Amino acid sequence: MASAACALALSAAPQAALAATATPTANAAPGTAVAAKPAIAVLGDSLSAEYGLPRDTGWVALLRQRLASERIDYSVANTSISGDTTSGGLARLPLVMQRIKPAIVVIELGANDALRGVPLATTESNLRAIIAQVRKGNARPVLVGMYVPPNYGPDYTQKFHALYGQLAKELNVPLVPFLLAGLADKPELFQADQMHPTQQAQPLLLANVWPTLKPLLDNGGVRH
Repeated sequence: MASAACALALSAAPQAALAATATPTANAAPGTAVAAKPAIAVLGDSLSAEYGLPRDTGWVALLRQRLASERIDYSVANTSISGDTTSGGLARLPLVMQRIKPAIVVIELGANDALRGVPLATTESNLRAIIAQVRKGNARPVLVGMYVPPNYGPDYTQKFHALYGQLAKELNVPLVPFLLAGLADKPELFQADQMHPTQQAQPLLLANVWPTLKPLLDNGGVRH
C-alpha cells in the first residue's frame, strides 16, 4: 500500500503545458520533404509537468535524453499541466492529437480526480474516452497507474488503483503499474510538500515507465 507521501499530484495551480511538437530531421536539402520523427506525447499532471523542479530535469526530459542516448528516433512532447484531471486531459486531447500527431500517448492522469472527490465512475469513463480518442488518432495509448493516500479508506484506495489494471486488461493497453513505485519509503525523495518527487527522484520515475514504453518503440515508430 502506498503511503501518503505517494499520493500525489496535485493541488498546484495549473502551469502552461509544454507543447513541443515533433520536428523534421535536420540538415535536409532545401525543398526536400522530410518525414518528422514519430512522437511520444505525455498527457499528464504535475508529476510529469516538472512541478517544483528546474526546467528540463523531470522524467519526461530524461526520457528525451534516454531516447537520444540509445539512438531511438522518437521525439517527445510534454503536454502535461499541473493540477490537471482526466476531464481536463480529455478536453484538450483533440488539440494534442491534431498538433503533435503522436505515435504513442502516455496517459498519466487521475490522481487529481481522487483528491477532488470525482466519482470513480467518472474517472473511468474519462480514461476510456481518452484511450478511444488516442486510438482513433492512430496512436498507441500507455496507461500510468496511480495510488491515492490510505486516509481515503482502504476500499476506495484499492478500487482506485485497481481501476487502472482493469482498464489496461480489458482494453489491452500497456500499463505502468505505478509511476512512483519504489519511493513510498523514501521521504527524502519528495519535495517539502511530501507529494511531488524531487529532481533526484526523476530517474526512478523514468525507470518505472521505461520497461512498459520501450517495447513499443520498435519498427521505427510504426503506428498500430
